Amino acid sequence: MPRYEYKVIPAPQKGAKAKGVKTPEGRFATSVEQVLNEMGQQGWEYQRAELLPSEERSGLTGSTTNWRNVLVFRRVIDAETTEAMAPVATPSPTETPEGVPLAQPVPGPDAVQAPEPISAEVDEPPLTLKPSEEAK
Repeated sequence: MPRYEYKVIPAPQKGAKAKGVKTPEGRFATSVEQVLNEMGQQGWEYQRAELLPSEERSGLTGSTTNWRNVLVFRRVIDAETTEAMAPVATPSPTETPEGVPLAQPVPGPDAVQAPEPISAEVDEPPLTLKPSEEAK
């Protein structure tokens, strides 16, 4: 089964001038045609156009949703590229490449003691600013 890679680019928003093309629709079609031909020369196969939401900042704290047109292309990944993209085997924790130091444990206290509990009696401040009778 072939594997693919994809490329997504923004669709043209403005028509391109071309000889013999006078209408805005024709100019726009010409600009899309140029993009498709450029991508095709690079080996990309056109798949589809998509209209996707893009959340963007608006002002200092706001955000708005703008809709963007994009063109989706794909091309087959050859066997050499597929092998290069294959996941690399990571060494197990017991195996280390030469020259790479192993992590060493950080020394700490042998025994950890919990702090003393807070006393149940709390000296609360008076609710008024007047001196209490007991203080007299």
